[in-house]
Amino acid sequence: MIDSKITQSKSRKKINNRRKSRELVMKSIYRGLVNTFDLTQIQKDIRDDPDFIRADEKFYVEILKGVFKNLETLKIEITSYLDRSYDELSPIELSIIYSSLYELKYSNSVPYKVVINEAIEITKTFGGIDGYKYINAILNQAAEKNRKEEFNKINKL
Repeated sequence: MIDSKITQSKSRKKINNRRKSRELVMKSIYRGLVNTFDLTQIQKDIRDDPDFIRADEKFYVEILKGVFKNLETLKIEITSYLDRSYDELSPIELSIIYSSLYELKYSNSVPYKVVINEAIEITKTFGGIDGYKYINAILNQAAEKNRKEEFNKINKL
């Protein structure tokens, strides 16, 4: 009985740690988009964020470095889903799209619905009033393209 509670607690903590990691990735990408993408300095500075101690550092670094490494590829794909100019997007929402698209495209260990839901929740906290609706639409297109088999299986139900 006690072991079960400990396992549940660790599982819940890991989920919360990943949420914090995603929020920190969003903040880091935002900083890179608004200023200069100095990855080393961004990683150094983010350690001062009070949420950093609650984050999954390995996950944070994996996503941030992955986005940085694939920035141009991700930008091209993002642009293909837009119904407006890339420059019209809010840097916060764009940051969330970059990190979520990276997860959808290169990190298949997390189900696509979880990636999208996390992006929606982070957007509701940090983004514009209805920004989460736009992000949901973009990420659904990205999931359909990048996780075709998983997407079709779930949407046939």
